Amino acid sequence: MVSLTALWLPILLSAVAVFVASSLVHMVLGYHKNDYGKVPTEDAVMDDLRKANLPPGEYLVPHPGSRDHMRSEEYKNKVNRGPVLILTVMTGFFAMGKRFGQWFVYLLVVGWLAGCLAVHTIAPGAAFRRVFGVVGLVTFAAYGMALWQGAIWYSRSWSTALKSNIDAVIYAVITAGIFGWLWPR
Repeated sequence: MVSLTALWLPILLSAVAVFVASSLVHMVLGYHKNDYGKVPTEDAVMDDLRKANLPPGEYLVPHPGSRDHMRSEEYKNKVNRGPVLILTVMTGFFAMGKRFGQWFVYLLVVGWLAGCLAVHTIAPGAAFRRVFGVVGLVTFAAYGMALWQGAIWYSRSWSTALKSNIDAVIYAVITAGIFGWLWPR
């Protein structure tokens, strides 16, 4: 059996490579530029939301409050009148340094989880194809499948989820390729 400590290099290198690839996907390829629509009366909406003084967090509008209220005519009328929102509130500039740091830690965790599965399912000296298949499958699931839940449950755009799954395939291929290349012999 391969030791997880023997996989520190593929875990680290795959995190670095996926970090670079994800930066290129978002800054160069541009297919994510239309993931979010623009509100036609953006300034008025922002002014109205500012009045609510919402702290950062996620909000549902209209909020059901309770099961009983959810069944009430008042709540049903609010929902039917619309709009229904799932709103994420952030403040200030988009702090990219913090998010890049969190993203890199996430990439390390995905690589580590892939390594945890791989050491229990792949023998030392296994063929590249075997390592690529196992690691590619688990990392695709980690990078992409949760996005479907947002489309299913929260009406997020299916096209955005599918574009993000293209990213997941790219990241999985990179990670699986590095693991296959550096798999202990």
